[in-house]
Amino acid sequence: MTSLTTTPGPAGDDALVVNEVVGVPGGIGADARARRADALDAWLRTIFPDRPGIALVAVGGLGRRQCAPYGDLDLVLLHNGVPGTDELAASLWYPIWDAGLRLDHSVRTVAEALSVAQDDVKVALGLVDARHVAGDPALADQLVRTATDHWRRTAVRQLPRLREITTARWEAHGELAFLLEGDLKEAAGGLRDVGLLRAIATAGVTDALRPAVHAAHRRLLDTRDALHQQVGRRVDRLVAQERDGVAALLGLRQPQLDAADAGDGDALLRRVAGDARTVSHALDDAWRAADRLRSGRRRGADGRPLRRPVARDVVEHDGELVLARTAIGARPDPSLSLRVAAAAATTRLPIARATCEWLSAYCPPLPAPWPPAARAALITLLGAGPGLVPAWETCDRYGLIDGWLPEWSRLRSLPQHNPVHRFTLDRHLVQTAYEASRHTREVDRPDLLLLGAFLHDIGKGLPGDHSRVGAPLAEAIAARIGLPETEAALIGTLVRLHLLLPDVATRRDLSDPKTVAGVAQQVGDTTTLDLLHGLVRADAAATGPAAWSDWKGRLVAELVARVRTALDAGVVPAPPAPDPALVAGPLPVVRLGEDRVSVAAADRRGLLATVAGCLALHRLEVISADASTVDGRALLECRVQPRYGLAPDPIALTADLRRAVTGDVSVTQRLRGRALAARGQGAAPRVVWHREAATDAVLLELRAADAAGLLYRVACALDEAGAQVRAARISTLGGDVVDVFYLVGGGPPDSERDRIEAAVLAAV
Repeated sequence: MTSLTTTPGPAGDDALVVNEVVGVPGGIGADARARRADALDAWLRTIFPDRPGIALVAVGGLGRRQCAPYGDLDLVLLHNGVPGTDELAASLWYPIWDAGLRLDHSVRTVAEALSVAQDDVKVALGLVDARHVAGDPALADQLVRTATDHWRRTAVRQLPRLREITTARWEAHGELAFLLEGDLKEAAGGLRDVGLLRAIATAGVTDALRPAVHAAHRRLLDTRDALHQQVGRRVDRLVAQERDGVAALLGLRQPQLDAADAGDGDALLRRVAGDARTVSHALDDAWRAADRLRSGRRRGADGRPLRRPVARDVVEHDGELVLARTAIGARPDPSLSLRVAAAAATTRLPIARATCEWLSAYCPPLPAPWPPAARAALITLLGAGPGLVPAWETCDRYGLIDGWLPEWSRLRSLPQHNPVHRFTLDRHLVQTAYEASRHTREVDRPDLLLLGAFLHDIGKGLPGDHSRVGAPLAEAIAARIGLPETEAALIGTLVRLHLLLPDVATRRDLSDPKTVAGVAQQVGDTTTLDLLHGLVRADAAATGPAAWSDWKGRLVAELVARVRTALDAGVVPAPPAPDPALVAGPLPVVRLGEDRVSVAAADRRGLLATVAGCLALHRLEVISADASTVDGRALLECRVQPRYGLAPDPIALTADLRRAVTGDVSVTQRLRGRALAARGQGAAPRVVWHREAATDAVLLELRAADAAGLLYRVACALDEAGAQVRAARISTLGGDVVDVFYLVGGGPPDSERDRIEAAVLAAV
């Protein structure tokens, strides 16, 4: 007789030993899962009570014979009303628990099980996978047959409720295709969604389990098997530290054409993303099929389904887009697939599956350069707004995108490891084009804005600076699409400079004439400036909430306004005058605004460090700081934002600032005791010097992990090292910062730079 044993897992938890010796084999793949099901079936039969009128039914993974190495058992003890069911259940459940297996169990008659399924759609869904394991087969067959028949009769009515539950699960777990650490089971596009597709297919709503879905499902199951085997216990979330190990177990290798620092775990992420998108797309189709069944087809007076022309060669039929009969009979136009996609995006109607399959098989490749109709269709598609993403995803699922852009295969599902990014690279490019459609009325060339937004990160995944690497690639694509040489060159310029405005706005002194003149020289004209302004806002919105904020938007807008003046008039705007309230009246002066803190005090060194520390004490982050001296007064103006979203008490903040700038020792002690407590983690900090970036200063740029009180510590270190700070710019991206300090007084000589740099790094 085989037996099951337990042993402590890597995390100290008891875990099932999955090997041939104890009867439940390990391994990855469909055969290994089937062998595990056979072993568990055999063992359960040995402990099942030999009594008439009872049966053991498996649901879940064991019911489907898709047992993961460390999966749960979902069992139903079915009976026909025999006495002593509690004792029967205990005689079965306790040996399972003693064996160290996790168990989800119930004891019911057939009528009770069906009654629960009527009230709970999740139970009804689970019974679709029910399978007899031991005991009375007729009793189990009665439950399986009746539950399946009930599901088929009621599925269309129950699917809306199931959709609500599914949507809530997606909101809680996110989209597996775009998560760096997704739950293989619960996230959208994961294994639980395949269960929905199986149930919908069982109900006869649609043939949801197509070959591509079967293949994606098998690979997702293999990934979960490998994850269990790698970790040594049940886990469904694919966390970063396990990716390379899981990839090795699956035999995946990262293609060499990607960035040199990409590991095999990226190949795994790309495969999981592609499979999750296949599942999600199939489920979207299934929901629509269910909606059509529930609402009925719209028919004309002759009783036939209505057909409505929506674009050249494209008609709406039963809520989907299909090809006109004349388009199918004629020789296909190379631009046809793009025109269908543009029609789908603008009407926000799905493309019928048969139409996608026909286009994939018969639409000829596009010539180079593209014909005007194809180019116009692409711009229409990119500018369609909310309809762009689903239309693009559909075309990508059927391989149409690769026919338009051969580069797409390199970009598809490429992960972006910076945590501020919420999407894979391909989806980010499409999302940026969608966001850019909000700004097309603000620019002279909306078509170039859309195309530049779509191509702005085309260089990612290749070695080197992606902006510079991507510029010639984008220019070549623009030329292939059919843009004139000057317009293709402008697309290359947009890609090369797409980070210029946010980088300068957040890391440089905008009142410095050299800052404005440098940007104006690179941009060249107001048309390009407006396109870059629209692109940077679209890029930030597509990246995620952490990539943009009101203060960043104001800084970029201020830079754009100053550069526009320089380009239009040929004159760099004068720096703004200091607040009059700071240069008059008794000292100290403290003024608080919505996002600004201004201080005037007797001229002395260390004012920036003192104010920064006081602001950190009140949980305010400094975004920028400008220092100046007027008639013996030290003036400091800081832009701030609450670190945790809650504004500080203005009375307490004002009082602390007044005491701090006058040298109150008690405030200084509080600053040192609390602001110095938190230190950043992560990669080693780095200092970069910029000699020619400012009119009257040398720039010290610090790249480090973000932490409370960081500016205070660095400012103290600079003050103690004898460096005079005229301005500071604080840029935060995810968990990292790029802090830039303008050091005046001629800047530190070469002999002093090493000493100042060491002091700053020690303070971090």
